[in-house]
Amino acid sequence: MIPLVLASASPARLTTLTRAGVRPEVIVSGVDEDAAIAAAQERHGELEAADVALTLARAKAEQVSAEHDVDALVLGCDSVLELDGEIFGKPHSSQVAIERWQRMRGRSGVLHSGHWVIDDRSEGSGATLGGTASTTVHFADLTDAEIAHYVATGEPLHVAGGFTVDGLGGPYVTGIEGDYHAVVGVSLPLLRDLVGQLDLAWHELTDHA
Repeated sequence: MIPLVLASASPARLTTLTRAGVRPEVIVSGVDEDAAIAAAQERHGELEAADVALTLARAKAEQVSAEHDVDALVLGCDSVLELDGEIFGKPHSSQVAIERWQRMRGRSGVLHSGHWVIDDRSEGSGATLGGTASTTVHFADLTDAEIAHYVATGEPLHVAGGFTVDGLGGPYVTGIEGDYHAVVGVSLPLLRDLVGQLDLAWHELTDHA
């Protein structure tokens, strides 16, 4: 089994990979997300939402690769929600989460999940590559009471867009168009494609190889 390092603190990403047969080591990056975006915008100008997600995923993977001696593939991931042309990450505060849901309810947004892979194996190629999976998410028309109760659980504060599809927020997502796993945080089909570009088969990452 080819070892994989997940450069993310997300338990949902870890669970998704584990259920797919991958057993990653988790090494959380200490990336300053605001600084990473500012640096990218200085080089390339204003970023589209999908590029923000990819930029942050790459920054996380590169920091873990640079600061840790790993003999593995390194995977960085990040997700942002695009609504009305604006980019939303984690709300962090209850007030922001409430205001976010008041805008989202009864509407649809696009969840962009960036993925970046670095081949840091001692006998690997050293290749670095990435991609973004974008999925349209349809939100239920929540009442103010439902929003207040959901936000009070604390779950929306620390997840991209202020919602989950695989947790307490599941009843408030009426449908998706695209990859379900990308909304959870890591697109398994996209990761398979990226691994394939390294001339590796998906099953080589799993304990079923």
